[in-house]
Amino acid sequence: MREQGPAARVELPDGVVAWAVSSPAVLKQLLTDPRISKDPRQHWPAWINGEISPEWPLFTWVAVRNMFTAYGSDHRRLRGLIAKAFTARRMAALRPRVEEIAGGLLDRLAAAPHGETVDLREGYAYPIPIQVICDLFGIEDEATRDGLRECVDSIFHTSADAAEVTATYARIYEILGALVAHKREHPGEDMTSVLISARDENDGAGLSEQELVDTLLLVVGAGHETTVNLLDNAIHLLLTHPDQLALVRDGKADWGDVIEEALRVEAPVANLPLRYAVEDIELDGGITLRKGDAIIAAYAAAGRDPGQHGADADRFDLTRADKDHLAFGHGVHFCLGAPLARLEAEVALPALFERFPDLALATPPEGLRPVESFISNGHRTLPARLHATVAA
Repeated sequence: MREQGPAARVELPDGVVAWAVSSPAVLKQLLTDPRISKDPRQHWPAWINGEISPEWPLFTWVAVRNMFTAYGSDHRRLRGLIAKAFTARRMAALRPRVEEIAGGLLDRLAAAPHGETVDLREGYAYPIPIQVICDLFGIEDEATRDGLRECVDSIFHTSADAAEVTATYARIYEILGALVAHKREHPGEDMTSVLISARDENDGAGLSEQELVDTLLLVVGAGHETTVNLLDNAIHLLLTHPDQLALVRDGKADWGDVIEEALRVEAPVANLPLRYAVEDIELDGGITLRKGDAIIAAYAAAGRDPGQHGADADRFDLTRADKDHLAFGHGVHFCLGAPLARLEAEVALPALFERFPDLALATPPEGLRPVESFISNGHRTLPARLHATVAA
């Protein structure tokens, strides 16, 4: 794509065409440009004209009504409702809980029979963020937590067939609708209750019922899958680059270096749909984004751009001076959960490698398979051995 310029035409499922923007400089420009919208109802002709089916694999990504798909004053209103829940101060207060969750999972892993292969994605990277998000939402029921996880996995499954897409769409709203109904009857000190309160004030003038539910959907999706992939990729990178792990253990690099370089070289969200040109926009290289054109932010490509990071931009290097990345977005839509994702990684990664200093992959790196998604960037499984093998 990069050879075609800062943006390249790509085909999404069902023949939907978009521009994938891979240049970090152009991405930063567009992500702060008021002529770029995320609201399909105002600015995407394919949506306005009814050409996008509820069976489209990316339907949920554009159909929701929350700050992810809002533009202008609507975005500021919706973002303001939850911004206070994601301040750096509030996130820091969650550290003891994250440490507790990680410690419990490590105890569980340690209880596995010696020599048994464990899946670190399933047994460690997955449970931490979903439990933290459920704590924020006030979800105590394990079945609800598992249901949310399954739905998020499906939403990120960009090759899903029509039956899966429609079933997931119905199920996620059933789960979140039941959560809202329960919290209306049993409010607590959680994000769900706070949003319900905002919804019920002024007869719902500040927040519609769909916006309430869709905001919960946004937080569980953005706060779960992305952090799973951050942990998954960071663990994988360290296990496949022992020289870089040695730098951390020798104090020549720190865990902050690990996190930022992992975010750069393996962005948890590889390609984020969708944005729309509000008017014609000229880019370098003679490329014109026409009014109404759909746009994908190619974050993974931007992180490996040789123009910014040099000829070795695809190499995991903790000593790299410039670890700048767009993994959390840029501009007014910059991810509110970035402090939380970093906190979870700051706790989870050193805890894992300190607990199991002989940790190693249990399969050749080339045997790992990516998740079935061009949005989500991670592995289907991350099999590992916790202890060094001992010759008989």
